[in-house]
Amino acid sequence: MNPTYSSSQKAIHWSVFVLVIGLYGLTYVADIFPRGDPGRDLVWWFHISFGLLLFALVVVRVCLRLVWGAPELPMDASDPFMEMKQIEQWAAKATHLLLYALLVTIPVLGVLLTWYRGDALSFFGLFTIPSPYPPDRATAGFIRELHSLCANLILIVAGLHAAAALLHHFVRKDDVLRQMLPEKMGLRK
Repeated sequence: MNPTYSSSQKAIHWSVFVLVIGLYGLTYVADIFPRGDPGRDLVWWFHISFGLLLFALVVVRVCLRLVWGAPELPMDASDPFMEMKQIEQWAAKATHLLLYALLVTIPVLGVLLTWYRGDALSFFGLFTIPSPYPPDRATAGFIRELHSLCANLILIVAGLHAAAALLHHFVRKDDVLRQMLPEKMGLRK
């Protein structure tokens, strides 16, 4: 196993973080405009385009994780406080798995939502994929609820993930957080 994440893994991790927060924020920006307003349509166009970018980055991130792996969890039998208990290791792995599942599910639901609304899928105007489905308000409404639920859930899970990283850094004083920070931000011991 590697002692730290690669610079590519780190860059994608933080890019995904910024995109998740930005995409969530765009949903509130869209609410500023009334339905049918071109400004609202533009915000949703950005939301969809950045959502597709998020999905592409997650696919690359998963591939890099499969190829390069991840650093080992902290193990130091000489200091029982530093050693991660079996339940903590399980929780860390389950949290990562849930984050990856949500990072894949949310954009897929977004694509389906766009199509079931009867809209074409556009990626910053570079390409457009027409809907393969006829518009279906009931299905679109159901998918919208799932998409929103998963978006809220990822904020909660990511918050727990961040809290755990901060606990490792400030309380346990191990390298868990430093392994994902850019080299220049290494936060010395």
